Amino acid sequence: MALRHAVLAALLDEELSGYQVTKAFAAGVANFWHALPQQVYAELARLEKEGLVAGREVVQEARPNKRLFRVTDEGLAELESFASTAAKPAFLREDLLVQVQAADHLDADVLIERLTERYAFAEAKAALFEEQLRRMRGGLDEAEFLLRGARVGPYLTCRRGRDFERANRDWCRDVMRVLRARGEDRADV
Repeated sequence: MALRHAVLAALLDEELSGYQVTKAFAAGVANFWHALPQQVYAELARLEKEGLVAGREVVQEARPNKRLFRVTDEGLAELESFASTAAKPAFLREDLLVQVQAADHLDADVLIERLTERYAFAEAKAALFEEQLRRMRGGLDEAEFLLRGARVGPYLTCRRGRDFERANRDWCRDVMRVLRARGEDRADV
């Protein structure tokens, strides 16, 4: 996937300014795609030049003018073409995994500190995703929302983010247990 497809997807529901795209991007696709605001702005300029989005200037009083962007028919066709191609599998690249790979040669207490930090991060991020899912559902339970909700795509990707962070949290907990148990076993010898 290219950044262009993530930006096009962020613009599907409404016309947004570059600032709003970066905010929607951070809230909606941050669990599977990271981009800096300047990358999003540059991509919007490219997409507009290629005719995949249309921009218009909005005059504002007491504030700088802003540009609003919307997906064009050509942009929607680009997304449809993208969706028809086979998805490439993702590869996990994370410093913590390299550290755990070397666990037998590192200070276990220091490694447990890193795992504790990542555990807390994953727990907090999963809770944020869970809250976002509740807001998306409104008053519906999940089964009802999945069957009849207005926009199921953002919900499903948010759910994937939550599940990913829960898996990270559980993995950190399990690794910490192993490292602690091995440390206790060595202390008994």
